[in-house]
Amino acid sequence: MAVKKRPSGKSKSLSHGRPPVLSGGKEQPHSLTSKATRTLIRTHHRLQKQHATAVKAGEATRASQLEKEIEDNGGLKLYQVASIKGQSAERGGDSSRVLVEWLREDGVLKGAQEKSADDSSKSYAVLEVGALSPTNAIARTPKLHITRIDLNSQDPAIAQQDFMERPLPEDPEDQFDVISLSLVLNYVPEAAARGEMLKRTCSFLRAPSPTAPSQNGLPALFLVLPAPCVNNSRYLTEEYLVLIMSSLGYQLKHKKLSAKLVYYWWSYTGETKSRKVPKKKLKDGLHQNNFCVVLE
Repeated sequence: MAVKKRPSGKSKSLSHGRPPVLSGGKEQPHSLTSKATRTLIRTHHRLQKQHATAVKAGEATRASQLEKEIEDNGGLKLYQVASIKGQSAERGGDSSRVLVEWLREDGVLKGAQEKSADDSSKSYAVLEVGALSPTNAIARTPKLHITRIDLNSQDPAIAQQDFMERPLPEDPEDQFDVISLSLVLNYVPEAAARGEMLKRTCSFLRAPSPTAPSQNGLPALFLVLPAPCVNNSRYLTEEYLVLIMSSLGYQLKHKKLSAKLVYYWWSYTGETKSRKVPKKKLKDGLHQNNFCVVLE
């Protein structure tokens, strides 16, 4: 497999600004109630954001204090295990079920065996970034060939790798038909780094057909975010997200909103507009959050 290294530039690793992988004395998630598990996850997110802010500001003492608090809360490993345990509540269930639903709706997957007589040998390559489990819904579809990566793998079937450090594909066979970013973008600590992550997905998707539009919506990016990131932010609305994604060559094909999550299917057209999308206050209010994505 021929690959080339990521060129030096503005792209930062996904782990930039994050605390080291720690494991404190917190009781294991299997002994926690659902409420306690959700509290652990929310606390980890809050401390992680505060730590990233301290690192960016050069406040070494404050950053060290926050690392200690993160360790006392169980660290990244416990957070990930809690996320697996709490999928039904905090992560809205197995998000890849929605991905499978849309693949079936668009005719990519057909029937119980996910194949048809005229297309039985066709398979599709999927890159699952931030994978938690190798036994989710997309793992049970034979037509999908899945590459799973995560910063801190909890399973030998998931490669331990930072997406922002993954070598760029050099040959088409190293590219993917679908990239899944489920509850990954919101974990990146900086707005510009989130934009860089979205921009980088384009390099890993197969080139769309130059002669005819895809009938099944491929290649595509499956993006899942906590609903408040889009619906309750001062700096990001769905309209602004569409502007960001269209600048990268994406078109919105599917959307699903649940009580806690918003799911998107972005078809990649390859028609990049290469424009900057800055941080911009779009609305304000007492209970608005500051989640933001910018393209520099």
